Amino acid sequence: MSSTSEVVQPLVSVIIPTYNRPEYLKQAIASAVKQTYQNIEIIVSDNCSPENPLPIVESFGDSRIQFWRHPQNIGMIANQMHGFKMARGKYVASLHDDDVWNENFLAKLVPPLEENPELIIAFCDQYIIDAQGNINYSGTEENTRGFKRHKLVKGVYKSFAKIGLVDKSIPTAAACVIRNNLLDWDNIPSEAGGMWDLYLTYLCCISGYAAYYSPERLTRYRAHEQTDTMLSGSQDVQAKIRKAKSELFCYQILMADPKLQEFKPYFQNKWLEANTTLGIGLIRNKQTDAARPYLWQALSKQKFNLRTLAALTLSFII
Repeated sequence: MSSTSEVVQPLVSVIIPTYNRPEYLKQAIASAVKQTYQNIEIIVSDNCSPENPLPIVESFGDSRIQFWRHPQNIGMIANQMHGFKMARGKYVASLHDDDVWNENFLAKLVPPLEENPELIIAFCDQYIIDAQGNINYSGTEENTRGFKRHKLVKGVYKSFAKIGLVDKSIPTAAACVIRNNLLDWDNIPSEAGGMWDLYLTYLCCISGYAAYYSPERLTRYRAHEQTDTMLSGSQDVQAKIRKAKSELFCYQILMADPKLQEFKPYFQNKWLEANTTLGIGLIRNKQTDAARPYLWQALSKQKFNLRTLAALTLSFII
């Protein structure tokens, strides 16, 4: 009989919400299947795509993959939360259907969580890739610096509210592993919308547990025209309105939390910016009367903001 017992890897649930991205989805699933950390379940939750992705899922012939297809579109956040609620793993990790992981992503981030029960989340840096999967090295460096991960060192962060909620260094939806039993997925409200990842970061920050960071780039975030980030920053009015409403909701919660009062001025500024953004979106959507209260709200609390003032003036002209 062997004197050493085999270490059993805890189950990790990989959540892949998807909608109408068959080619990208295939790459995302492949990157999960190829993980060197093997004790995983892969939950693919389809939000009623026009083309059923079941054949793609079945093409892998991997019993670790579970597929769920909603009979009607239930919205992005509901589909994401459905995946989390199906998870049976000790740990969960979200994988966008258009992103990919390096083969050692889980192998690098699960061990720190196993070794330290005081950790709720482990996260890493990421590459930025284009629609074809090519690494954008300048974009990657810009992303790392933009979210201030270049200032972080490898290790444990006991208090990480500034890192997570101000610097937004934690790619919660794309490059992290979370201890599942410490979160109640029903606590992420539908109003968080596309900002659900910020709200999830918030719940982790106020949990009393710590975070672990690895500076290795273990995931690849795909920047292309159909991401919600790109849409909300472009001429897509509805995407802009959706994002602004989500920001209004989230920053209202953050401003009111007594544990986060040192960051309240920052949150209030972001909330005011969201009021202006929503007002501009509504004007572009020919809803000028609905836009004005948000613009007045922002202007009344800002010393002077040319963007807000210009938008409010425009609402009376057009």
